[in-house]
Amino acid sequence: MSASSKPIIGVTTYLEQAQTGVWDVQASFLPKPYFEAVYKAGGIPVLLPPQPASAEIAGAVLSRLDGLIVAGGKDVNPSRYGQERLPTTDEPRDDRDEWETALLLAAIEGNVPFLGICRGLQVLNVALGGTLHQHIPEVLGTDRYTGVDGVFKENDVIVDDGTRIAGVLGGGETLVGKSYHHQAIDALAPGLAIGARSDDGTVQAVEVEGVDFGLGVQWHPENTPDDLRLFAGLVEAAREYRS
Repeated sequence: MSASSKPIIGVTTYLEQAQTGVWDVQASFLPKPYFEAVYKAGGIPVLLPPQPASAEIAGAVLSRLDGLIVAGGKDVNPSRYGQERLPTTDEPRDDRDEWETALLLAAIEGNVPFLGICRGLQVLNVALGGTLHQHIPEVLGTDRYTGVDGVFKENDVIVDDGTRIAGVLGGGETLVGKSYHHQAIDALAPGLAIGARSDDGTVQAVEVEGVDFGLGVQWHPENTPDDLRLFAGLVEAAREYRS
């Protein structure tokens, strides 16, 4: 396949204090598994750092892309879904919240294929009017999803038959998801449908009704490099969108 025929996938990035050589500065970065999964699935990854957000800017960016991934990271500001921040919730990253919300809303409006991963699923739910559990261990009494020191937890993800994500994965099944989160969907946003759950009822995947390809997953598929089906599904949808 020629490079010119490969769809271009924008991937949102982190913004953190970082050290390199003599420099200690704020920097945009993204763990390699995200963009590696995109190019292994046949796409061309382009990184999208946090920046001043507006519907106009988000639309201009997406007009040059064929697909979008909203990556993981820090917690969504609870004020965006009408709650006070708990001590267990991260300090707000309003720049990312605003930028990624604008991108997702523009993607839905323009029917641009997208995949939200972990935080990306949560941003999607909040952007459309849903809420989050701020700390799952206080709700479920377990830390089964809360990775520690960069080590992911493994949890079964039960995919519902007849859903878009089941189609991407080749049918309803139970798969092992790499978990690293302490928050999850509470009230599901209007316009979203659940595509997968855990055995305790925790929402593990959602899909946007009325668009060709708009998925969010709570686990980290980029950290299962031998299973690129979600990325391949996004790339194929992006290729169809481009044509």
